[in-house]
Amino acid sequence: MAAEWLSFTVRRREAVLVAPAEPTPHEFKELADVDFQGTTRLQISGIWFYRGNMGMDVGADPARVIKEALSKALVFYYPFAGRIRGGVDGRRPVVECTGEGVLLAEADADIRLDQFGDALLPPIPCSEQLLQNVDGSEGLYDTPLLLIQVTRLRCGGFAMGVRLNHILSDAAGLLQLLKATAELARGAPRPTLLPVWQRYLLQARDPPQVSYAHREYDEEEPVKFEDSVLRSFFLRREDVRALKSRLPGDMQKITSFDLLTACVWRCRIAALRLDPAQRVRAMAIVTGRGRCSAVVPPGYYGNSFAHPVALSTAGELCGNPLAYAVQLISKAKSEMTTEYLRSTADLIAVKGSATYTSSIGSMIVSDLRQLGLRELNFGWGDAVLSTPMHADEVSHFYFHYTNTKGEEGVVVMLRLPAPAMERFAEEMESMMKDC
Repeated sequence: MAAEWLSFTVRRREAVLVAPAEPTPHEFKELADVDFQGTTRLQISGIWFYRGNMGMDVGADPARVIKEALSKALVFYYPFAGRIRGGVDGRRPVVECTGEGVLLAEADADIRLDQFGDALLPPIPCSEQLLQNVDGSEGLYDTPLLLIQVTRLRCGGFAMGVRLNHILSDAAGLLQLLKATAELARGAPRPTLLPVWQRYLLQARDPPQVSYAHREYDEEEPVKFEDSVLRSFFLRREDVRALKSRLPGDMQKITSFDLLTACVWRCRIAALRLDPAQRVRAMAIVTGRGRCSAVVPPGYYGNSFAHPVALSTAGELCGNPLAYAVQLISKAKSEMTTEYLRSTADLIAVKGSATYTSSIGSMIVSDLRQLGLRELNFGWGDAVLSTPMHADEVSHFYFHYTNTKGEEGVVVMLRLPAPAMERFAEEMESMMKDC
């Protein structure tokens, strides 16, 4: 958990618009139907922390380096420099490529990176100062699509907070832009991976052909926790191996995602003390990248994920061995195919919009470990940490972490009411003791 005593002051300069370094086309680009899932109609944010002078010239200013490289990257990724315009007469919103630019602010904080210690895990102290809102930029339409704040630390390191309009891109697409920026910052003449728009690939078919039940979109009463807390749990690699040892021999090759999600699902439902007959679900955000190449080619940076769902009851989930939950998660994840993604686009078109189920018995999991978030090198080496900054009532995130002892592992980040969070921690601890 974060150190509550840790506080510092950030002095931020006025944000500026960073436009493409060269003229870019002024045009309107259509978005895909999957760009309008309920999970994308919002702003998402993350933060990266870097040590100082890890290969970069002493005295180099990270804000200046990133600003100049970003301007070059926007020549290739020029839709990011535009604005999303609301659709008229029932038509889908579009991106107007105006070349106006993205927002970037530079700041200085009176703290060293080593003062954070393990308080770098969410909730990060004073995180709202490391990515401050710019008035008028928080909307989804007619506003800059990206906000970046580079905060210099006293030790020569820095933090980079990023907020993205999720309609334009998912986390993998954002990282594609940032990796291009990092390559250009290190002197590359052009990005290794060039961008692909082609949003028509994930637009609904004509006529739509919804071929799956899509229980992830069941309409149930959304949950809103009062007095909720955000917390991170660190599991070392040996902890994950110990958990896997609880499974039968024929399940030893299951992925760490399936295992972790089964454990978290059981602990969450037990902590919430739901009625045994209550229907519960775990939704896994699964990307089409690498598995649905017919509709998600290399370089595609739009939203390209779906969230197939595992269903059970609270009683069955908590009363059966862990292997039961693991099998449900594995089966749900295996449903993610090109047809599933196309069916999702068709469903969104039919319904006009589709919001995933956010009832009290629901959870949705995003595994960020495969994205290589820490491997974002602007000239200062890889990031010490990269993490989302927020999670809502049903969202869970996994990401890589190395603690102050040098131990590698995975962090599970989630939000629950304070009493339920204490019970969740107890359930996790009990599960580990049983290994």
